[in-house]
Amino acid sequence: MQTPSRLSTLRQIPSSVWVLGCVSLLMDVSSEIIHSLLPMFMMASLGASAATIGIIEGVAEATAPVVKVFSGVLSDYLGNRKWLAVAGYGLGALSKPLFAIAPTLGFVVTARVMDRIGKGIRGAPRDALVADVTPPHLRGAAFGLRQSLDTVGAFLGPLFAVVIMLMWADDFRLAFWLAVIPGAMAVVLLTLGIDEPLRHADAKRVNPIRRDNIRQLGRAYWWVVAVGAVFALARFSEAFLVLRAMNSGVPIALVPLVMVAMNVVYALSAYPLGKLADSTSHIRLLIVGLAILCAADVVLAHAVHWGILLVGVALWGLHMGMTQGLLATMVSHSAPAHLRGTAFGIFNLSSGIVTLISSVIAGALWDRIGAAATFYAGAAFCVMTIVLLVVSPARRIAQLR
Repeated sequence: MQTPSRLSTLRQIPSSVWVLGCVSLLMDVSSEIIHSLLPMFMMASLGASAATIGIIEGVAEATAPVVKVFSGVLSDYLGNRKWLAVAGYGLGALSKPLFAIAPTLGFVVTARVMDRIGKGIRGAPRDALVADVTPPHLRGAAFGLRQSLDTVGAFLGPLFAVVIMLMWADDFRLAFWLAVIPGAMAVVLLTLGIDEPLRHADAKRVNPIRRDNIRQLGRAYWWVVAVGAVFALARFSEAFLVLRAMNSGVPIALVPLVMVAMNVVYALSAYPLGKLADSTSHIRLLIVGLAILCAADVVLAHAVHWGILLVGVALWGLHMGMTQGLLATMVSHSAPAHLRGTAFGIFNLSSGIVTLISSVIAGALWDRIGAAATFYAGAAFCVMTIVLLVVSPARRIAQLR
């Protein structure tokens, strides 16, 4: 009885969402081939410490949200989302060869920041475009579907990385060169595969960040921004999952399997849990997601065996599937349609700045105390966030569900 309903919902989701999902899939294959190997490459080939990797990852991940503010505002001002997204995906594709030729950590940082700038340019316009073309009662399912397709790429990428490393004797640079191909395919598909909804002829261009426009982002929206920022404090860079796998003693070529395992769970859970967000309390789902992340941190703190590690990363993937599309849905529901790009940009900026802080803390704890301390700290932040969600009177103003 449930299968026809599920198929009916999938058929109602606009074709543009499917195309955006496939574009995300291809770019994530490209990015994750690199990202699943990059922490090992920096540590084993370029001599980076865990703290240095934490800083690099934090700075890179914070770069994208900063850019998202400007790209989101610009997409609202121009009334155009597609070509900003094309520019962002194009810049991401152009960054991939730089990893392959990087002789020093400084070169890696340049390539990583360039890649994240591309992500920042495309992120807010793409998410706003999903909301623009999707009816309100299907947005949770639409964001979940796009995230699910994105995450299919996120587990195929590390899987391809394992195959490349096994076939070509741990050749990091060859893997980085091969990652260029799906990135270029993503740009071509987005360019040819989507026709953006037309802007009304009588629509006037106004500055989305004028004071009167910012006032239209009401208390419910700013509450969601605050929740997203606190949540980001509990979730540091996934590079530390790769480093944890390195400590388990498995061959370097097999370490990317940790990202495969995480993203398989993420991909399988993102759509059904996104659909669930269309009919269930967002706050309750977010609390459950935080509880799952807390459990993942505790398991990973004790992951001295490969089997225990896989349990921890599977729980991490489940929390991602439950929360990432959910947070996007919460933003889209709480922001006016003509300010969605701006709303997504501001949300991602605040979350990204906090992610930088949490990744720096994680790297420092790893080097000074040990890997377990990093994950215990993450669990503590999860508990603090859950307590804030439960007791905060501000949650009552977020009339999202």
